[in-house]
Amino acid sequence: MKPHRRKTLGIIIFIAAGLSVAIGLSLYALSSNIDLFFTPTQIAAGEVQPGQRIRVGGMVKEGSIRHSEEQLQVNFITTDYAHEVDVQYNGILPDLFREGQGIVAEGSITPEGQFLASRVLAKHDENYMSVEVKAAMDAAERQRVMGQTQGQNQEGFQ
Repeated sequence: MKPHRRKTLGIIIFIAAGLSVAIGLSLYALSSNIDLFFTPTQIAAGEVQPGQRIRVGGMVKEGSIRHSEEQLQVNFITTDYAHEVDVQYNGILPDLFREGQGIVAEGSITPEGQFLASRVLAKHDENYMSVEVKAAMDAAERQRVMGQTQGQNQEGFQ
C-alpha cells in the first residue's frame, strides 16, 4: 500500500472511531434523562421497577390532598378511575393544582408503592389534557365499563 493511501485510511479510521465514541457517549447521556410516562393502572400492574424515574399522570382524587403542618410536604392521590397511586411531593405546588384537576408528576416509586414526586405539573386550562393522560383515562374508562358489563352478564345467567 502506498504511503498516502495508508495515511488517508488512518485518518478515515480515526474519524470513524471518534464519531462512534461521541455518538455512544451522547446516547448513554440521553438514556439516563428519559422519563417514561405511566398510568396508575400500569403502576398497579407492576410495570414499573422501584427507583426507576418515571412520569405518572391522572386526576387528583377528590378529598385526597393532605398538607403537612410544618413542612412544604403534600400527599395526594392521583387516579385514572381504575387504579390509584399515592403521591408525596415536597415543594410548592403549581397555582392550578387542585382536586379533580389533571396532573403529571415526575419522580420514582418506592418499594412500598408510594410515588415520590420531584416535580408536579398541572394542566393550564379547562380544555387541555395531555395526549398520554387522555388516552390512559379513556382506556381505564373502557376497562371499567367492560368489567361492569361482564359482571351484569354473569349475574343474568346465574
